[in-house]
Amino acid sequence: MTRANIEQMFATFQAANPHPETELEYTTPFELLTAVLLSAQATDVGVNKATRKLFPVANTPQAILALGMDGLCDYIKTIGLYKSKAKHLLETCRILIEQHGGEVPRSREALEALPGVGRKTANVVLNVAFGEPTMAVDTHIFRVGNRTGLAPGKTPLAVELQLLKRVPPPYLVHAHHWLILHGRYVCQARKPRCWECAVREQCRFSPKTAAPA
Repeated sequence: MTRANIEQMFATFQAANPHPETELEYTTPFELLTAVLLSAQATDVGVNKATRKLFPVANTPQAILALGMDGLCDYIKTIGLYKSKAKHLLETCRILIEQHGGEVPRSREALEALPGVGRKTANVVLNVAFGEPTMAVDTHIFRVGNRTGLAPGKTPLAVELQLLKRVPPPYLVHAHHWLILHGRYVCQARKPRCWECAVREQCRFSPKTAAPA
């Protein structure tokens, strides 16, 4: 994809959705960290359903710890892998209290040192909570980056580094939201909805899928 095509692609995304937001529900950096940690191999809808019950009762590291393993599991048992996620979240809460004064750290190194927090989760927190121009490459972004020719790469990290290099700076802060939403609702895995895609002229995918008869 050429630089001109990339510029037009993100200009189109911005015009349609100037202020994209995560579909995870949160009000504080800690709630966001919790939601993202719970979202691995789960849908945002499923996570929101659980956190709507959890957060009114416990939305700080201290309150989560007070629930204990069994109490926390009761709130998140509808989410896949909930036992391991509960364990990671409780350990994360302890570290936040002991090492960070109960606050979510603003450095990648500190975030990735938390149990259950990998590079993608750290990137989401840095971007969404703190406005850093990071790129959290999930399955949607990995697919869109490769399929469109925007940022080809064999690994999520390769796609991430390509995106950071190729997305024009004015669009970087919101780019990962636009790409996730595009992959989730338009450039879908089984059959991309090319017939309703606003950036099909810039996309290198061929042949484009036709509208259902």
